[in-house]
Amino acid sequence: MATTATRRWWRRRDDGGDDDADDLVPMDTQEQEELVRSLEQKQAQQGRRWRRVFAGFLLVYAAFMVYSSFHHAWAPWELRYHAYFMEDLPAPMVIIADWIAALACLFAVKGLLQNSGPSKKWMWYSCYIGVLVAIFWTYYILRLPSIRWDVAWLPFGPLIWCIEPLCRPCAAGVNERYQHVEELYV
Repeated sequence: MATTATRRWWRRRDDGGDDDADDLVPMDTQEQEELVRSLEQKQAQQGRRWRRVFAGFLLVYAAFMVYSSFHHAWAPWELRYHAYFMEDLPAPMVIIADWIAALACLFAVKGLLQNSGPSKKWMWYSCYIGVLVAIFWTYYILRLPSIRWDVAWLPFGPLIWCIEPLCRPCAAGVNERYQHVEELYV
């Protein structure tokens, strides 16, 4: 593994030679910079791809929450994960909680698909709304006679997407260190 990684930084002296260590010479500065730029472009492309993948998951979850709220409006308490709360919650509160969870997911989608400074605020809005929905569902889950583990996803569904804005300061610190290394290089 180490030999394959180091060979990227070296080139052959002659194109038809063997793969001996004597035939390899270090890459010049321009070639190294081109390699670094290409790796940075690949990293940015992969970052965009994964943000789109997570945004797709969020859209599916938001669509499920919208479906759940419409189903509950059409046939109240028919869904098992809503039926547990029949005695504690009125039907409109369940519908509103589902819509608010879907709204939190849509805010997170907007924050993920925008790659600029204002996207941070949408992720934080999603996080705040997700925390409120999580508190709401956790309160009513704890009021049940026995804790039902098949409804544990209700508070954690919109809250799971809060990981990204909480991890962003760590990523910013890594980027800052990377910039310091680039300044030392120049």
